[in-house]
Amino acid sequence: MRKGQYRFVAGFLLAPLALYLIFVIWPYVQTIGYSFTDWKGQSQTFSFVGLDNYKALFQDDVFMGAIWHNILFLVFIPVITILLALFFAFMVNAGGRGRAGGVQGVAGSGFYKIVYFFPQVLSLAIVAVLFGALYRSDSGGLLNGILIKLGLVDADNPIEWMNEPHLVLWCLMAVVVWHGVGFYLVLFSAAMQSVPRDIYEAALLDGASRTHTFFRVTLPLLWDTVQTAWVYLGIIAMDMFVLVSTMTQGTGYGGGPDHHSEVMANVMMRNFLYYGKSGYACAMGVIMLLLTLVLSVVTLRATRRERIEF
Repeated sequence: MRKGQYRFVAGFLLAPLALYLIFVIWPYVQTIGYSFTDWKGQSQTFSFVGLDNYKALFQDDVFMGAIWHNILFLVFIPVITILLALFFAFMVNAGGRGRAGGVQGVAGSGFYKIVYFFPQVLSLAIVAVLFGALYRSDSGGLLNGILIKLGLVDADNPIEWMNEPHLVLWCLMAVVVWHGVGFYLVLFSAAMQSVPRDIYEAALLDGASRTHTFFRVTLPLLWDTVQTAWVYLGIIAMDMFVLVSTMTQGTGYGGGPDHHSEVMANVMMRNFLYYGKSGYACAMGVIMLLLTLVLSVVTLRATRRERIEF
């Protein structure tokens, strides 16, 4: 009977495992193999070149600059998004005071949750188009129009948001943060719902301010959720392909001005599809995979702490 149960379970696991190996693991194996060749993508004939592609990567100024830009995204996007989402989640769940002196969300918290989550309903490509109109470099752009009306910008010399080397990365970060805060607000709100109200009320009776309650009560109890959010946002920061290719200008998949908004993903796709250097692009993909794995492991270990029970 026990052998029959094992066979039954194995039968159900076999198909999903086979699909995972074929459509997930095998493409990774192929990419690693092609990264050691001079494959052009259009032809099935290629030669083994060893580590030449990897040596060329570290001499490629564009790709090294793209790594640096991804690192900047990796530092700022998770920090800003998580801090804003935690603050808003705290306010809509425990930022107000009830008539009896208890803890509750601020007035209209249900409405705020819907408003904050609305950007998450839109795909990233649509968000990129919307912010493209916001960042238009002429006086017809929404942001420039507002600044001109306020007298902060000359109408004859509007700010070229996406063509300024020192502004373009921050403009892209703003899009990702605006798009992601609502999702993580809901995520943190769900985690806060599991925290007993008695804990917040005890802190209130002890005279704790909202700031002390946030840092001493809310953040430690939500640390596991924050850790998960950090990994997800780190993976997003390592990609950024859709935004860069849609919102910036440049030869093949954006990256302008003058490579100041390049990220690893769009450099890889440009080499793969535009220049036909598919083996070289596969080497970039392997580097991206390794960096993402290292990021996940380091983040999980660096943020590990003793679990707080309540």
